[in-house]
Amino acid sequence: MTRVGIIGAGNVAARHADVLSGFPDVTIAGIADTDPHRAEALASRHGTPAYGGHADLLSAGGLDAVYVCVPPFAHGNPEYDSISCDLPIFVEKPLSLDLPTAEKIAAEIERKDLPSAVGHHWRYLDILDQARDLLGDRPIRLALGHWLDKVPPVGWWLNPAMSGGQMVEQAVHVLDLARLLVGEVSMVHAVPADNTIDGEVDRATAAVLRFADGAAGLLATSCLLRHKHRVGLEVCADGIALEVSETRLVVDGERLVEDGGQAKTLVDRAFIDAVQGKRDADVRAPYREALRTHRLALALAESAVERKPVILDG
Repeated sequence: MTRVGIIGAGNVAARHADVLSGFPDVTIAGIADTDPHRAEALASRHGTPAYGGHADLLSAGGLDAVYVCVPPFAHGNPEYDSISCDLPIFVEKPLSLDLPTAEKIAAEIERKDLPSAVGHHWRYLDILDQARDLLGDRPIRLALGHWLDKVPPVGWWLNPAMSGGQMVEQAVHVLDLARLLVGEVSMVHAVPADNTIDGEVDRATAAVLRFADGAAGLLATSCLLRHKHRVGLEVCADGIALEVSETRLVVDGERLVEDGGQAKTLVDRAFIDAVQGKRDADVRAPYREALRTHRLALALAESAVERKPVILDG
């Protein structure tokens, strides 16, 4: 039986807890959160102890792996302390607010040779394989990404010093998908709309992306709306247009293919398999790989702040 500790007790942590509790070879050994009431509420649902902080959870011992499901500003110490206990970690995106923190975590994971995974569950969409099959060997020449949504109902989200902004906290899923289908990005130039409230995250941003193989890209983000309006990635290759979202694939604007809906389960199953040492563990976004997507998101955020293009290293 694989014993998992969960750091964080918000909505994403609850989702992982629900999935993990459905695996017959996993037990949730404890849940920690700086909000004791939230920790108690989630822990009671799964019949496990609640802890007021991650240090107490780790000190209790008996863990085989840790899930780090904390807000962007809280990344760092939970990962360092878990790794120092030689525990494999599953980290929810975004990885951090700054690049050095994430790079140090990646280096420690590799130094300890620990299994790791990041919550880029879109990589497990079955429609993604279908999109690749439809594209065949035709290179994508144009990519159009969107994250047009509302402000999430958490108090820290509108503070860029706590969330990192919409590019880092939300659109990173679309950026990860773009890297998978189109390739690495060599240059970004993000242009934010004028903010109505100083000190808050940009409510709308348009960005140009130049891919290393010559493809062009656009990304539009907004949190001005009252509901999730449009989230996904459109790509154009010779003679074909595909639109991929978390739930469906649209081919040439006509044929609709629904996803099977198993991605959020598969991402957890792959990590547990890796922790258990299974050779066929299908971890598609280990920490080091996810760091490349995080670096791209941070470059876009930097470009929006600096009002100039940012060149990414190869």
